[in-house]
Amino acid sequence: MEAYVMDAFSANVFGGNQAGVVLPDRELTAGEMQQIAAEFKHSETAFIRQETDGSVTLRYFTPAGEVDLCGHATIASFALLRQTDRIDDGTFTAHTRAAQLQIRVSGDTVWMDMAPPQLLRVLEERNWAELYEAYGLKEADRPEELVPKIVSTGLADIMMPVRDHDTLMRAVQNERAVTELSRRYDVTGVHMFCVGDTCTAYCSNYAPLYDIPEECATGTSNGALTYYLWLEQLVKEGEENVFVQGEHMNRPSEIRSRLLVEEGAPKVLIGGRAVMSMACDLKI
Repeated sequence: MEAYVMDAFSANVFGGNQAGVVLPDRELTAGEMQQIAAEFKHSETAFIRQETDGSVTLRYFTPAGEVDLCGHATIASFALLRQTDRIDDGTFTAHTRAAQLQIRVSGDTVWMDMAPPQLLRVLEERNWAELYEAYGLKEADRPEELVPKIVSTGLADIMMPVRDHDTLMRAVQNERAVTELSRRYDVTGVHMFCVGDTCTAYCSNYAPLYDIPEECATGTSNGALTYYLWLEQLVKEGEENVFVQGEHMNRPSEIRSRLLVEEGAPKVLIGGRAVMSMACDLKI
């Protein structure tokens, strides 16, 4: 069966966030998909099934287990389908375990709907110190006007604000502590950010609970951050936002987003490009 590596949220090979993408030639078991994801060793590997009605079913596996949704692997999957002429430009339905999503493909750019945004929890002040200490930081490294919150657009993450770019870059993760915090709060991981000057925000994303110490581009997390910033009146409805992520890893990525309000409900879109860096035959 065909298998690929795509560099998502980048216009250049070896940039952005790598995702495995597999086009199975038969029905795979969950165990087989898990083994393939472990073989790829990327943060996520997507498995594509094109349906007879033109929609696409996607499943996502990390090296440690299945997740309901992965933004960069979705961008990678539809970019691959377009580049290999399996689809044309247009709007498509993607079936995922998190939600049924609308995907818009136009040339080399893919825009995807996020699952409906949710503010799940505001972390209590008594818990802030533990979170910041897990990254070698102090409570004073939190901007006074912003507090940590758990937000989801398909996957729940702790949105962790820090004062500035220097603070973001000097953070060092204690993987054991963050794994325990992620398990306790029932989240995928931590999305650390600071408000940007030449971009909407600079970000670092950590998910050690799922064997992902750090990830250089995360669509779902930046979708959640878009909603967080909109609630804080730091981004405006309809405007295009730009998030820079992955600088820690020397793989800077650019993730774009928009927040729309339709029939009184907020809706988040994530967009980006992806380039193919590897193509192979998978023999199992």
